[in-house]
Amino acid sequence: MSYLLALDQGTTSSRAILFTLEGRPVAVAQREFRQIYPRPGWVEHDPLEIWETTLWAAREVLRRAGVEAREVLALGIANQRETTLVWERDTGRPLHNAIVWQDRRTAPLCEALRGRGLEGLFRARTGLLLDPYFSASKLLWLLENVPGLRGRAERGEVCFGTVDTWLLWHLTGGQVHATDPSNASRTLLFNLQSLTWDAELLAALEIPRALLPEVRPSDGDFGTTLPELLGAPLPIRGVLGDQQAALLGQAALGAGEGKCTYGTGAFLLLNTGERPVFAEGGLLTTLAWHLRGRATYALEGSVFVAGAALGWLQEVGLLGESAEAGRLAQEVADTGGVYFVPAFTGLGAPYWDPYARGAILGLTRGTGRAHLARAALEGVAFSVRDVALAMAGAAGLPLKALKADGGMAQSDAFLAIQADLLGAPVLRPKTTETTALGAAFAAGMGSGALALEDLPALWREEARFLPRMPEGERARRYRLWRKAVERARGWAEEG
Repeated sequence: MSYLLALDQGTTSSRAILFTLEGRPVAVAQREFRQIYPRPGWVEHDPLEIWETTLWAAREVLRRAGVEAREVLALGIANQRETTLVWERDTGRPLHNAIVWQDRRTAPLCEALRGRGLEGLFRARTGLLLDPYFSASKLLWLLENVPGLRGRAERGEVCFGTVDTWLLWHLTGGQVHATDPSNASRTLLFNLQSLTWDAELLAALEIPRALLPEVRPSDGDFGTTLPELLGAPLPIRGVLGDQQAALLGQAALGAGEGKCTYGTGAFLLLNTGERPVFAEGGLLTTLAWHLRGRATYALEGSVFVAGAALGWLQEVGLLGESAEAGRLAQEVADTGGVYFVPAFTGLGAPYWDPYARGAILGLTRGTGRAHLARAALEGVAFSVRDVALAMAGAAGLPLKALKADGGMAQSDAFLAIQADLLGAPVLRPKTTETTALGAAFAAGMGSGALALEDLPALWREEARFLPRMPEGERARRYRLWRKAVERARGWAEEG
């Protein structure tokens, strides 16, 4: 039997999943790594920990499956996007910690760029906003703050990459410095129309072209792993940013189909077909993938905090484990009037406010642990509703159903809350690890073992959650949610 190996490098852990060609998971290996917070609003990772935990997971999943590397047809990579790394071209030595997508240190820098009147240019070329979320301002910060980095970059001695590029570099022993269009489209430097790095944008930010990786198709040839890493050389035939990988893994292949992945954050993507759709309301235009020689685009709405809200409740001792939130939420009929705005690192779509901060409102002496747990789950669900409404308006279509995946999608209690507050059915597939599955699908297509037309038949529904809340009650709670959000907005700016 032939297998597909997916490396799913996420924000809090690195995992590897081995799939059959039919998309059935055979074995999983996962290892967490440190989150580094040098200052409030700053988030970093150790690049070597990213690599070491990914390599461990790849080796461990083969061991657990009892499969040898020579039995694996191809390897695919899905990765946390926007996270920014720089390293020496000759040695592979990282020159700074990775600056994570959640990091907000470059908010003043983005304000300065907007002050120069550049927002429209970047929006038109990249489909993105001038926001700290994306890679370009992080890279510019590194060039300005790491001693000697700019000079070395101009001399071609330094590589820039998102996490996929960093992993490719090490998997191939420094032979491949590349990325795919889905990841490139998240940097604020990639032209959505020409599918190339944009010279005018690079010039506006004074970023040397020599830093940037080659852009190859999502199902392209990304080299071969060093034989000593996994026991045999493996062809790397698929690379996708994690949210685009989940869209592919959910088999949302046609215009108008979409999904929401609940991980550290929550990310909604709506397939818009072979043309980019530019919309207001805080929505982003992005590359979904470049497969079989054709680009597919998507609208995206990003909620920065989802599972991370439950992580915070654990850290402060209100939850023993994240799964406990669903059990506690079922102990109460509602939140008792409590609203939890999980804006720990600012607000994404549709607000895009880097100065917003988390807030818990409506506390009374009757508020208990169960109310807070339910309020946290509802805060994530309301955040997703914000994005879904903006997306439906931009696409001109009502949301008929939402395909859900990721860690929080394994909770029946949470998906029932999401369906109630969204006012639409929420569908969960049998394989909720759709990010890894999408990377495996891309590798399968890159190796010629799968065709795009095969994927819908490989997607299977496990559960469907229907809204039961009366519309009037849903509307009332949503008005109070928006009121709570307004209290949280601009907080750090005022402080």
